[in-house]
Amino acid sequence: MATVICPGSFDPITKGHLDIITRASRLFDNVIALVAINANKKPSFSPEERAEMIRKATAHLPNVTADTYEGLLADYVREKGAIAIVKGLRAMSDFEYEFQMALTNKRLVPEADTIFLTTKAENMYLNSSLVKQVASFGGNISDFVPPEVLGDIRERLYRQKKEEKNQGEVTPK
Repeated sequence: MATVICPGSFDPITKGHLDIITRASRLFDNVIALVAINANKKPSFSPEERAEMIRKATAHLPNVTADTYEGLLADYVREKGAIAIVKGLRAMSDFEYEFQMALTNKRLVPEADTIFLTTKAENMYLNSSLVKQVASFGGNISDFVPPEVLGDIRERLYRQKKEEKNQGEVTPK
């Protein structure tokens, strides 16, 4: 049974993420969509909320699970006995960073390879930062995120923006 890891921040999960996870699920027996916790980032959703969004969006894929992990990806890969790390590539600009990470992970966990899947053309521009920006202003993100999590994402990000705006306002005396 071949297990692979699809790591990412998934803050929030997008249709691009879901495409890569879905395609990996057709190629491998078990896919773990891993919310990799990066202490240098300030996420909009907790790791547990992001994992739950992945579970909702992948409920139709019986061989996909979601997990969270804080630490070296190589350690998690080894712990799970995974044969590969699956990463999505949108453009050449992604490749340089991802290639460097693949070489590092190969050095740390030689028994696992990194496999790159190119995104579909309709997802090439899509990333979580764009989704957060559009949603925070109340824009329509239905083309960007899985329908199972659309309401959760829209409500949270729009509410956060309104709360930040309200905190910045000074009330007259």
